[in-house]
Amino acid sequence: MNRRNFLTASAAAVATGRASVSRLPIKKGVQLEMLPETLSFRERFQLARDVGFDEIECARRLDEREVEEIKDASESAKIRIHSVLNRSWKNPLSSSDPAVIAEGLKGMEVSLRNAHRYGADSVLLVPAVVSPETSYRDAWERSQRQIRKLIPLAEELKVVIAVENVWNKFLLSPLEFARYVDEFQSPWVRAYFDVANVVLFGYPQDWLSTLGKRIVKVHIKDFKFEKGQVQWIPLNEGQVDWKAVYGALAEINYRGTATVELPGGDEAYLREVSRRVDRILTGV
Repeated sequence: MNRRNFLTASAAAVATGRASVSRLPIKKGVQLEMLPETLSFRERFQLARDVGFDEIECARRLDEREVEEIKDASESAKIRIHSVLNRSWKNPLSSSDPAVIAEGLKGMEVSLRNAHRYGADSVLLVPAVVSPETSYRDAWERSQRQIRKLIPLAEELKVVIAVENVWNKFLLSPLEFARYVDEFQSPWVRAYFDVANVVLFGYPQDWLSTLGKRIVKVHIKDFKFEKGQVQWIPLNEGQVDWKAVYGALAEINYRGTATVELPGGDEAYLREVSRRVDRILTGV
């Protein structure tokens, strides 16, 4: 086929929706907690690399020796830690209790410093929890007030505070999520978008298009809602429209990391997860 015929055929394929599949320029991430705990950190990181993942996401660590061990494992396997998870459900920054707030801020400071040590560029933060004791308005205002206290440290360490949408009765639409992030007026507060977490009340592709450049990281998992029950199931077997997600990620030119957030397993399981992520990122 000569060049002219190739271009003509390509244009026709695009016009009819049959364009050649192209892989999105997105790195594949896996959570450290998904890797077999029976292995050493070095072995876990090497396994992640061997089965096809590009980067690792890990939870906050308080033990300095463990932080150093994880850092060494990352460097040895030549697989980067890109993000730190700050588990904040027990100490939400939306609490009315000063002691809870103090613990929440302390946890975020540790997470930001962990990330800096690893060379990671973001910390995931669940920003607030709405409850019978905490109204939506209070959750919004209190959490923003506390996050603003963390921005100077985030800027100093060059680590983004990435607020995530979870089932916490907060940030229930893409417009609200965008507004919440925008009100900080800071490049050090952005969005960590979880694809599956919005399917019960929205469409991931809509959220992706609305949040756009605000998104610094993406979580991927799949589930189905049946007979009033949520079931977390393998990728590409649930209710997430992955082709629409692929299109939205391409539309906003997302070039960060997509990290799987699934139960852990052995090498064969992890290889299959990696293969399924590849399918998502190629629009298959």
